Amino acid sequence: MIKAIAIDDELPALKIIENFCEKSGLIELQKTFSMPTEALKHLQKFPTDLLFLDINMPSISGIELYKSIEQNTMVIFTTAYSEFAVEGFNLNAVDYLLKPYTYERFLQAVSKAKEFHNTSGAIEKSLEQYLFVRADYSLIKIAINDIVLVEGLDDYLKIHLQNNPKPIVTRMTMKGILEKLSSKEFIRVHRSFIVPFGKIENVRKKIISIAGKEIPIGSSYEADFNAIFKK
Repeated sequence: MIKAIAIDDELPALKIIENFCEKSGLIELQKTFSMPTEALKHLQKFPTDLLFLDINMPSISGIELYKSIEQNTMVIFTTAYSEFAVEGFNLNAVDYLLKPYTYERFLQAVSKAKEFHNTSGAIEKSLEQYLFVRADYSLIKIAINDIVLVEGLDDYLKIHLQNNPKPIVTRMTMKGILEKLSSKEFIRVHRSFIVPFGKIENVRKKIISIAGKEIPIGSSYEADFNAIFKK
């Protein structure tokens, strides 16, 4: 089952999510929070698969809260204001529930989350030959052997692929993608760059040449890189 928490400043809304989760049999709702700050503290200690997240909250918006989370967590936004829908989907939300929503609409949303969760789980159990990432409102399959560079840009990553002039842009952290890549094949060499060992062409004066690009080695990553690369 998918592990989830719900965050909403309105207690009746939390009760509805609690009842619908139990009825669906797809979601293990571990906790509910009416205070976003308490939810953030919980997430730092107990990562979860899915957030039910209200957008319009007084202390911090659901959009801001989701952007602040380091984990690669699925989210279903809930709100009474339809004007927030576009921004929610720009963050690669699994779905967007406009209050008041029916159980049937709720079930449709969590079924999407279940499908995405199962797909991700299948990849983790594989030989790590592929990654699935969300980009352009789609689930994109990436061959790991095709990755020549991962570049960090604030809350997003640019995944550069060989024989593909246009990188794939996805909302994910550097830490999140490193967890999906083999440490024997990839290494972080800078706060903004991850490279595959097998595609490094040469290293000169703390500059890595790879796929026609020059990547600097950050001072805090230099010792680890040298120790592994010299082997």
